[in-house]
This record gives sequence, C-alpha cells and structure tokens, in this order.
Amino acid sequence: MNLKDLQNKKIGILGWGIENQALVDFLIKKKVRCEITICDARENISVEAHNYASLQINYQLGKNFNKNLYKFDILFRSPGWPIFCPGIVETRHASSQNTRRGDASSLRGHKTVLSSPMKLFFDLCPTKNIIGVTGTKGKGTISSLIFKILKTAGKRAYLGGNIGVAPFAFLNKIKKNDWVVLELSSFQLEDFNVSPHIAVIINFSPEHLAPADPNNPNYHKSMKDYWNAKSRIFMFQGSKGYLVINSKIRSRVKSQVSKVIKFGKSELPSSLPGEHNKENIAAAVEVAKIVGIKKEIIARAVKKFKGLEHRIEFVRELKGVKYYDDSFATTPDSAITALKSFSAPIILLAGGAEKNSDFREFAREVKKRVKFLILLDGKATPRFKKEILKTGYSLKNIKIVKSMKEAVSLARAKSASGDIVLLSTACASFGMFKNYKQRGGLFKNEVNTLKSTNKMQIYK
Repeated sequence: MNLKDLQNKKIGILGWGIENQALVDFLIKKKVRCEITICDARENISVEAHNYASLQINYQLGKNFNKNLYKFDILFRSPGWPIFCPGIVETRHASSQNTRRGDASSLRGHKTVLSSPMKLFFDLCPTKNIIGVTGTKGKGTISSLIFKILKTAGKRAYLGGNIGVAPFAFLNKIKKNDWVVLELSSFQLEDFNVSPHIAVIINFSPEHLAPADPNNPNYHKSMKDYWNAKSRIFMFQGSKGYLVINSKIRSRVKSQVSKVIKFGKSELPSSLPGEHNKENIAAAVEVAKIVGIKKEIIARAVKKFKGLEHRIEFVRELKGVKYYDDSFATTPDSAITALKSFSAPIILLAGGAEKNSDFREFAREVKKRVKFLILLDGKATPRFKKEILKTGYSLKNIKIVKSMKEAVSLARAKSASGDIVLLSTACASFGMFKNYKQRGGLFKNEVNTLKSTNKMQIYK
C-alpha cells in the first residue's frame, strides 16, 4: 500500500491510540485527501491537542464504535482492537461476498481493506534494514540494547514500536541505508503479511490469554493462536532474511527459508541483573554480528547499557536494603525470572488484577526465596494467596495491603540489612493502578521518600 492508495478513501481509525494518532498526523502532513472517522469505545476522547483543524474528522464513539465498519474503504486497527471484534468479522464476511449489508446496490463489489499503522509503515519505510523484536518478555530491553549498539557503532538508527514510540513519528527522517529497530507485540503481528529483514524471538510463555486492559481488550484465545501471531515476525522472510531465536524454543520453528541463528547466554560484562539478561544480551550480540559491528564496539555498548525503567530497575539502597522496581512483570513467568535474579532474602510485593494465570510454579518459587510476601489488593490476589498457602508458606508472613504507601512502609519494617525489596507482581495493574508504569512510579516515589532514620515498628 502507498499514499496514492489512500487518496479519496473513507478511512476508519479503529482505536485512538499512539500509533493511530501518529498515522493521522502523518497523513495530514502529507496532505492526503481522505475522509477519516475515529472509532473508539470511549465517548470522551479528545483530539483537539493534535491540531486537526484543517481536516474534517468524523467520530463513531461509545456504544456504536464498531458498527457498520464495512462502509469504510480501509480500516487501520490499533493493536488493542481484536481482529475477532464483531464489527471486523461482519466486515470480512461482507467483503468476501463482494457486497454490503444494507445498501447492497450502491456498495456491491466494494471490499474493505483491514490494515494497521505498523503494516503501512513497513510498506512506506525507505529502508529495508528493519530489525523486529518480539517475545513474551524482554522485547523492550533487547530492542533498546540493539539500538544502543547501533548508535555506538555510528549507525543512523531509529527505535520505535510497542516500546511507546510510533514509527510514523520518525518516518520522514529515515534514509535508505538507515536502521530501524521495532519492538513488536503479538497484537501488532497477528495480521502481518510482511516480516522484517532481521527477526528476533526472545522467549515464549503464556501471556495475553485473557482480556486484562479495559482500554485494550485484545487477547489470544489459545497458546496456538499466540504462537501463530508471534511467528508472523519471520513467516514472510525471504532467503536473505535472518531469524535470531532463543535455543530453548528453536524446535517451535518447523520450517524456515531464512537463515536461523540460535542464541544462549552471553558472558559480556553488564550491569543488568539476572540470568535472563544474559540471554537478552546474547540475542542483541547476534543481531549486531549480522549487521557487521565489531566485537569491541558491541562489548562497550553492552557495558554502558543501564536497562529500562520498571524492568528489575534498581531504585535505592537504604540501610543495607536494596529496592528494585519490576512493575513490568505482569505474568508469573516474568516474576519468577525476577526472583531468580537475586540470591539474597526477598520481601516481595505481588498480586493485582486478574489475567487467568497459573500461579503454581510462581508459588513454589516464592516459598523458596521470599521471606515476607506483601500482596497488593486485586481480583487475582485471593487466588494467588490460596496457591501460596498450598505450598506450606506461613500465613503469618503474608499481608494484603490497600495502597502502595502501605506496601512500602510494611516492606521497610520487615526488611533487614542485606535483604532485597522487590516489586514484581505477576499480575496486571488495573484496579489499584492505571497501568504498570503508574504502579512502578508510585513504588519508586514511596521508596525515595523513605527517611534513613530508624524503622517505625508499626507492623508486628
């Protein structure tokens, strides 16, 4: 698809998120003549801040947000908008019949194209030097590290995607020989028909199997569907492409025409904690080698890389106690990874919103490694607590709290020099918090306001 294909078309913007906002900005700057309708379940979204006064924008909000989508020529879907949405299902059926429901005489033979901002970016991007990174956890860390290595090597490079930067925000700056690193979620990939030149799959474990975010209700109905979405990152590579994949999941790739490169663990010096980060570094190193970057440059970039916010992020040391923010750990597997990153006794902050996760293995790890468990109130917390108690973990070492302030105060009271206080919840944040970023931010704020005076003996 090119910009000419968008001229004089009726375009439906499915979900008013970061990617679609950047796309609309781009279309305006390129003076694409089209009729845009923003479709969103929220009734009070605001677009005034985006300076669209020169463009006529229609709205389809609230209860009718997904009605009659077949009236559009092109639909640009946000990652959080499910493909199995009744409106999209209806549209696909109507297109397959080469007609429309309702006014069939005027719309006969007219098909609606389902696309996304990320798919259009691949079509329009001036360079084919695109590195796509996916996996259940660690995508942001590896994407950022690859970007850091490229920049250290003096390459012109851009970083975007699921990490929070819409690639349309920098599309106009990209030159033919530049490099683009994209963190790609399963929801961005699930309807892809194109793959990046270098594809990276870090790991794969249960995630996104139930709706958790009220503003992004997309999910996968099975692990098979989840893997099928992830696999699209390499499915359309040609023989000149590269698939960099964790050796633990190499067997999942049954056949592949591109070059397959496995990675294990790297022993390069790094400030990133945990065995999992050795795998993250190894993946980034393999990508850098494909690009042709020298070993000494790779090592220097890895050594200087400090990691990302809310990913086992060191916050502070106070009276011999180290505090870490791992709010991004919204699944049991990722929280287990955090627990295994430390050998010292742990005071753990966990629990929260329901994602229908299996807590059994996580509970066993908590029994082994956690001296005191602080549970954040949420719909998944009672089920997690029940699983913990099944392991024989003492009830007297568990307490449910109603706020982050209470959680941090209790952690301070229960800690001793040499301990680790770790926020790694294994659950979504919704309920007590807006999202994982707010949860992590509140944790860090409370930790940083702790005074270095003697602990108050409030909790017994």
